Amino acid sequence: MPAADLAAFEEQRRGQGYGIAEIVPPHRDLLPGVEVSTDLGAWTVYETPGHAPSHVVLHQPERGPLLSGDHLLGRVSLYYDYGYTADPVGEFLHSLDVVDTLDAQLVLAGHGRPVRDARALTRANRRAVAERLERIRAALRDGPRMPFDVVPDMLDRELPRPMMVGWGLSEALCYLRHLEVRGEVRRVDGAAPERWTRGEA
Repeated sequence: MPAADLAAFEEQRRGQGYGIAEIVPPHRDLLPGVEVSTDLGAWTVYETPGHAPSHVVLHQPERGPLLSGDHLLGRVSLYYDYGYTADPVGEFLHSLDVVDTLDAQLVLAGHGRPVRDARALTRANRRAVAERLERIRAALRDGPRMPFDVVPDMLDRELPRPMMVGWGLSEALCYLRHLEVRGEVRRVDGAAPERWTRGEA
């Protein structure tokens, strides 16, 4: 991204902290296959990385509710943590497949409204990912671009500069990485700042 934008973002964020009061260690690891007993019956843990590398959902098969956290929300709202795993977008798409195997009757998200049709949500998320990947491909057709510069193309709209840095840039980098894993795009050797182009390395 342009150095001036990075400097402005750093100046704006200086002294704001990270919004984390403290780290609360878990008293029980939520790993795939673990069951959590409640008055409603047992909830089974399913690993669903993508939005975050350690994301899980809990499904109660007898009554059908799914505690989806941020994996599925009441509306499509894509976000990935960049730099922690090799392909967050690929992980997210696989996690949608995992949820599709469950008979989820009610999606209870980490925030937002409950939703009755889990498969409609997974389909809508897949469509949104496909659209954004296609916009990234199109943005690189005319030559190499910085990840920061493809954010408006990816979203099909402009964002306020702080959101472009803090949210849009992370998402664009994850799509570029996904396309790189698939052999569709590559980083330009020696480019500073970093630029991406179409084609295999």
